[in-house]
Amino acid sequence: MTHVVTESCIKCRYTDCVDVCPVDCFRKGPNFLVIDPDECIDCAVCIPECPVSAIFAEEDVPEDQRDFIAMNAELSQNWPTITRMEPHFPDADEWADVKDKRGLLER
Repeated sequence: MTHVVTESCIKCRYTDCVDVCPVDCFRKGPNFLVIDPDECIDCAVCIPECPVSAIFAEEDVPEDQRDFIAMNAELSQNWPTITRMEPHFPDADEWADVKDKRGLLER
């Protein structure tokens, strides 16, 4: 089983979750993070660290976010590993509660 980053992360890309990951399974895209399902050990320490509640255990991903399971797997193959917390985007707090951000995802 793996954990999945969902839509709430788009345009926020808080990296609090990265700092607690014991296996460095996070990958960094231009405005979104993903979890490499081959690296994730299902420890769940990242879930409470996400300020926008974007991370779910695969079996708990909301129905309307299920496409992010495949998206995390796909994008993690091309994006670089991120192993330390970085400053969040200056306008991240403004995007935190915005819904329907799929179209804003930069690949």
